[in-house]
Amino acid sequence: MVKSVKKDVVVIGGSAAGVTAAITARRHYRNASIAVVRREKEVVVPCGVPYIYGTLKDVRKNLIPDAVLLNRNIEIIVDEVTSINRDEKSLTLSKGDKLEYEKLILAVGSSPVVPPIPGVNLENVFVVRKDVEYLSRLMAALEKARDVVIIGGGFIGVEFADEFAKRGLNVTIVELLPHCLQLAFDEDYCLMAEQKLAERGVTLRTNERAEEIIGDGKVEKVKLSSGEALKADLVLIGIGVKPNTELAEKADLKIGERKGIWVDKYMRTSDEDIFAVGDCAEKYSFFTNKPTALRLASISTKEARIAGANLFSLKRVNIGCIGSFSTIIGDLALGVAGLTERAAREESFEYITGEFKAPDKHPGSMPNTREMKVKLLFEKGSGILIGGQVAGGATTAEVTNILVSMIEKCMTAEEVATFQFGTHPALTSSPITYQITEAAEEALTKL
Repeated sequence: MVKSVKKDVVVIGGSAAGVTAAITARRHYRNASIAVVRREKEVVVPCGVPYIYGTLKDVRKNLIPDAVLLNRNIEIIVDEVTSINRDEKSLTLSKGDKLEYEKLILAVGSSPVVPPIPGVNLENVFVVRKDVEYLSRLMAALEKARDVVIIGGGFIGVEFADEFAKRGLNVTIVELLPHCLQLAFDEDYCLMAEQKLAERGVTLRTNERAEEIIGDGKVEKVKLSSGEALKADLVLIGIGVKPNTELAEKADLKIGERKGIWVDKYMRTSDEDIFAVGDCAEKYSFFTNKPTALRLASISTKEARIAGANLFSLKRVNIGCIGSFSTIIGDLALGVAGLTERAAREESFEYITGEFKAPDKHPGSMPNTREMKVKLLFEKGSGILIGGQVAGGATTAEVTNILVSMIEKCMTAEEVATFQFGTHPALTSSPITYQITEAAEEALTKL
């Protein structure tokens, strides 16, 4: 017998976007009945996945606790949605049961891109899949591995490489572009990252393509476009993701230019009772309003907070993706906000830069002091901040977040140079040599 249940709000997907959307809906609509439907019995923290293998050493230390939903009276249904009936406003679950909704949020995420090269189906070839059982199999395979090849030198590849190196493995990154992290940083920052990777014992093969994964049932080598064959007991592929849109397409929802589920500025799909957030949703640039391929947990949760608030009353607007990344390799942290020089040129922005480096504590003799470097990009005509990059120690990510806020508020070089900040000897750079203001001052000499 088919069972049918009705909820005011149903969220499909239980990762960062889905959890945040449900929590936000509860805050704004206190009396609503809310359910999260997810396929996974347990949900991993998406950004923490690389750190399972070197820092945490246990998949189970990287889980989102169910209590964040249950303690807010949000029901968790572990099942798979097989179809959406928009006319009936109902969902069909894999067991045949029906779940009716007033408002629906799609937070179904993305899937790893797998390149069409021979050998990708061999044993011990892995992608980055956010699944506890799959990630546990990767852990078991690593226990027996010595030589590891990572295909892809973006954030995922670099972070896994550093964590694998902590295990004493021989790690090689194969990257098609001239530099690792090249899609996120300018060359000078990429070079810093590559130097640190080399210091950590990671071998880099840039300007190289993985042509074939070789082995008799199990991976043994990776053949490169140069003809070289790298020994490999394990291969990890981390070259990007594609939005999961199958449910939306079956429900005849509009799909965007970048193959995500089309959404308006309120995060509504082409059906005003269905919202989409996170990796499955189409993204738009803050700077150009063009579709963009940016997919980050921070963007996903921002979208979720917009959608969760807008379900029954439009309250929030998505102004677009600025893009903010941070990562750490050993003791070197790198952050970027907004446009790099390369991205600015590609979008025909005329810009000037300002740079400054100084110790991140004051005086420089304070314990654990690191040099921090900041580079800022300002639009030439308006003087508005459009991008920034940071390299330093543990405070790098929060300095990057300051830059994101400044970009969002369209602050000019004059405003950045004179913005109010607080300092402390053990926590920040000196007020005399505060990198953000000094980089802005240098840029002002060029405007």
